[in-house]
Amino acid sequence: MKAWAWALPLMLGLLFGTGWAEPYRQPSPAVRALLDAALPPRLLASPDGRQLALLEPARYLPLDVLARPTLRLAGARFEPAALSAPPTLHYQGLRLRPLEGGAERRIALPAGGQWHSFAWSPDGQRYLLQRHTATGTELWVGTSRGNALNRLEGLSLNNVLSDGEWAWWGADAVVLLARPQDGRAAPRAPLPGPALQEHQGRAAPEPPRADLLRSSHDEALFEHHARSQLLRVNLLNGGTQRLGEPGLFSSVSMVGERQGLLTERVLRPFSRQAGWDEFPLQVELRDAQGRVLRELARIPAWTGLAPGAVVNGPRLFYAGPTRDAAIYWVEALDGGNAANRAASRPPYLDRLMRLDPPYRGEARELQRLPHRVQRLRFLDDGAHALVTELDRAKSNTRTYLQPLDGSQSRLLFEHAQRERFRHPGSPLMRLAPSGQRLVQRNPDGSFWFVGQGATPKGERPFLDRYSVHEQTVQRVFQAEGGFELPLQWLEPGRRLLTQREQAFEARQLLLRQGAGLSNAQALTALPEIPAALRSLRREFVSFKRDDGVDMGFTLVLPPEHQPGQRRPALVWAYPLEFGDAALASQQAVLNERTPWPVPGSPLWLALDGFAIAYDASMPIVGDPRTVNDNFLEQIQKNAQAIVEKLDELEIVEQRRIAIGGQSYGAFMAVNLLAHTNLFKAGIARSGAYNRTLTPFGFQSERRNLWEAREAYLRLSPLLFAQQIQEPLLLLHGAQDGSAGTPALQSERLYQALAGLGKPVRLALLPLEGHQLASREAAGHVQWEMSSWLRRHLGEPKGR
Repeated sequence: MKAWAWALPLMLGLLFGTGWAEPYRQPSPAVRALLDAALPPRLLASPDGRQLALLEPARYLPLDVLARPTLRLAGARFEPAALSAPPTLHYQGLRLRPLEGGAERRIALPAGGQWHSFAWSPDGQRYLLQRHTATGTELWVGTSRGNALNRLEGLSLNNVLSDGEWAWWGADAVVLLARPQDGRAAPRAPLPGPALQEHQGRAAPEPPRADLLRSSHDEALFEHHARSQLLRVNLLNGGTQRLGEPGLFSSVSMVGERQGLLTERVLRPFSRQAGWDEFPLQVELRDAQGRVLRELARIPAWTGLAPGAVVNGPRLFYAGPTRDAAIYWVEALDGGNAANRAASRPPYLDRLMRLDPPYRGEARELQRLPHRVQRLRFLDDGAHALVTELDRAKSNTRTYLQPLDGSQSRLLFEHAQRERFRHPGSPLMRLAPSGQRLVQRNPDGSFWFVGQGATPKGERPFLDRYSVHEQTVQRVFQAEGGFELPLQWLEPGRRLLTQREQAFEARQLLLRQGAGLSNAQALTALPEIPAALRSLRREFVSFKRDDGVDMGFTLVLPPEHQPGQRRPALVWAYPLEFGDAALASQQAVLNERTPWPVPGSPLWLALDGFAIAYDASMPIVGDPRTVNDNFLEQIQKNAQAIVEKLDELEIVEQRRIAIGGQSYGAFMAVNLLAHTNLFKAGIARSGAYNRTLTPFGFQSERRNLWEAREAYLRLSPLLFAQQIQEPLLLLHGAQDGSAGTPALQSERLYQALAGLGKPVRLALLPLEGHQLASREAAGHVQWEMSSWLRRHLGEPKGR
């Protein structure tokens, strides 16, 4: 009764908007100052390598923006007035300067709204910015050498389905999706009535999705707000041209060199069991005026499919980026479900197709592949592409060099999905005139691969040259003594732009040239980093669990920590699955570029005196199909190894250690509290605790509840709430849109623990989602975590 007495007013407030009675609390002054400190700028060089944009991120979204009326339809959340959701990454300042030195210019961003989605034009002469406001999403344009932004008047974007996608139509125009100017009013809400759903026929094993359609009125609202108009916009004079009629466009791309447009439109019938990205889709080829030249495919709904299956027929359409203007797509050869393939059939799952101008007749087959195609990336020679496929059974990926004339492809690389030490990297890309990113090719036919270069001693990024003719790989650059990532050639083979990163520091651009690219020149000056952040002491700790799997964590200590002191500690982790122990061991390596801590990061707690075992290894090793059968045993084994290592270091008091995590890490933390006695307290943020509410799979689990009933029940800590003796802090965004982690998960666990008389606290954060967005919530979460650890671990003073 006590639990329900507390929860009922809260739920009534959620349902009827009566407000939240409790005020936001503030963390310690030191933490508050860092939470409000300016972030280092993002550095974006122009495609021509001449200009540099320095974008100053804003840290938070104002509460009044988060509180605006929002529609949640077909898996999309957006403000109906703006036809867009508030951007999670937005900017409060913009500076431009020549890349290799020169006067820096601050570009005035008019007050109001959130500036986001900066994009250079393919030739680097212009850039675009969007502004999200209470009444619409605007498009602004600036020049690389100018000092002002200009709004494209009378234009309002529709980002409900496209998220601000556009196609460059040469250097001075774009084709985009805009709000239709047909004066249609939104459908009026009818009087309330029953919400009805019915299903007959084949099984429809849909994973849970948030914000689904529930009524005919929802369908009408979705159709009204998702309609957009294809529009070509002249960036020189702001002139616009309508291209065809409005529709539920989800993507648009340029075909060839302005020979046409490839568009995708969502179709009815809409599903009430899936999001809009699984609705039927119509793929069309259009001319430069927007007229339909050919319907290429009607892709059925992605519903009722087995895990890992795809729709039968064409999918994954690509517009050829060069003058030949071909259209490419992928087709399933096995009906879309590899499990249905007879053993006697040829071992191919997919084939790659090509359709050439004038786009009449049948497409021709270029290549058959043994596994599911995941991605197609074109080389800028117009003659080749890189095709990546996934072997789901083995969790391996393969990359082929595919001649676009249909001759035999060549296997370049094969590796595990979680491979780190031997990962070949990703191709170095450049921006084509169409806005597509193409694999950069050299005159001799070779091209480049950039990799993270993970090693047992840290990441050492590299740049490799792959010769198509000689089939050899030559390493032309590898970072020494830290993380330095190749970005782009300013002169191929001679002058290379790289980005250096260090822990708690701003990113820095370098120009490398000379023999072996050994001469490094700094192009940017590091901004001043707050002294309190720099003063945090960091040490990477490596060790093994009892079966030999390598593990590690980054130990973060307060600035005042002295040798010999023992402190209360928080272990923060997130489980990852691996097919074998060797892959799991590759994760336990030094991360020399710990990012600037985000709001809600446990790292800030070190400023309050706690020791933090951050990013602690939590490997789950086993067959991908059954790996969760021993999930509990492995996280217990991991936790035991972590606690023993912390005790061995003589820095942490073993009887004063808490466990915590976010999302799947929160699920892990509560399971550890339920099944071990290793920890004194717990913190679980935005997690899921009842796996019967995700009956068709979760995280890496491929089986449904009825196929693996015992695993689902064993992994639901809600069902073992009576075993949790340690105090647990539950934190959750009340508007969490992640399908598996609605706030209901934390509410139900709170009610169970409170009903059983266990020490538990629940903080629901209004207007917040799976991640923190507002300044107020960021401060309150830090206060909750620090206060909880003080209450249950004691004052964090070294002893």
